[in-house]
Amino acid sequence: MNTFINELETIIKQRKNSPSENSYTSSLFQGGLDRILKKIGEEAGEVIIAAKNHDTQELSNEAADLVFHLLILLQEQDLSFEDIISTLKQRHQK
Repeated sequence: MNTFINELETIIKQRKNSPSENSYTSSLFQGGLDRILKKIGEEAGEVIIAAKNHDTQELSNEAADLVFHLLILLQEQDLSFEDIISTLKQRHQK
């Protein structure tokens, strides 16, 4: 698995378990599942628009935002990116 994703997951978990007043990530967890899901929806829409605009830089930025917020959602649901990779590997073997 990507080492940076591991590092990012560790930071996200720390923000969840030890909230910081000035942390955007902590504020998402404090806002609860609805707030996290709203951000996922917003970012997914922005990815779609960037792709339709054929703007690779914008798409890269928006995809990064979507992945970041997905990692937050996974942490909220006690899943990891490794769990997702395992699912993809299982599907690939079929």
